[in-house]
Amino acid sequence: MSYQTIREENPDPHLWLIELLLHWQGGFNSRDLCRYFAVSRQQAAKYIQRYKALHPSNLTYCSHLKLFVPCADFVSRFISGDVSEYLDWLNLGSKPEHCTLGQSNDVSLTNASLSLPRRQVSPVIMQALVAAIRSRQRLEIGYVSFATPQDQGRVIQPHTFVKTGLRWHLRAYCEKSADFRDFVLSRFRGEPALSGPATHLPGQDQGWHTQVQLVFEPDPRLSPAQRQIIEQDYQMQHGQLRLTTRAALAQYLLQEMQVSTKFLAGSGEAQQLVLVNKDDIKPWLFDS
Repeated sequence: MSYQTIREENPDPHLWLIELLLHWQGGFNSRDLCRYFAVSRQQAAKYIQRYKALHPSNLTYCSHLKLFVPCADFVSRFISGDVSEYLDWLNLGSKPEHCTLGQSNDVSLTNASLSLPRRQVSPVIMQALVAAIRSRQRLEIGYVSFATPQDQGRVIQPHTFVKTGLRWHLRAYCEKSADFRDFVLSRFRGEPALSGPATHLPGQDQGWHTQVQLVFEPDPRLSPAQRQIIEQDYQMQHGQLRLTTRAALAQYLLQEMQVSTKFLAGSGEAQQLVLVNKDDIKPWLFDS
């Protein structure tokens, strides 16, 4: 199946969600719309009929799966084609800013955000990952990394999508490594295939279920006045910032805080923060 994107401006949020689920999950039913928009089955059916009337070649009903699924010549009209749009919705249950339920007369504040480069992820791969998570299945899939730049087949058992700053990862048990690992979504390759029930469930992921605390302080090379600025920036208590996170995410939190555990930047002004309890979290760091 080939996927194309022809973006329409200011899409209706009901049509946007229908298309989002078609593109990234491979299907939906009226209950999905009922839950998200808190509407009746009859109202959900009206949204579906409206979408089908506008773009009849985009979806069809599969009686075997009991789902509306994308047609072979599906062309998205309301979504961006960026997997982050789907994952942000999955994580936060929110619609993008360009979707509006109605016009407001309120004066809005001016705001802006960075436009970051898109990480390319195949809808076919995303649909397989979602299916594997939902049904607790093993998944055969290709993957590339800096250590193994050639596409190598893997069997993984995924359980959670994770946003780590600028990109999305997948948390999964890797049968090749015999451990739970993080996989960058844009590095999956090939034609994925479900491969039977998972044998390692999310509850067995120690790094995911272990909570650790990271303790930050202003760089000691800063002057007292500069340290006070940092303390006020982060609302520190007694000169320290304490952040609790999953052990598996400790390295990503350090990266987001721009704190290196291997070397100091050339000046206190550049470094600003230091981690003071590295020994406590060292087992969970990639570069320890």
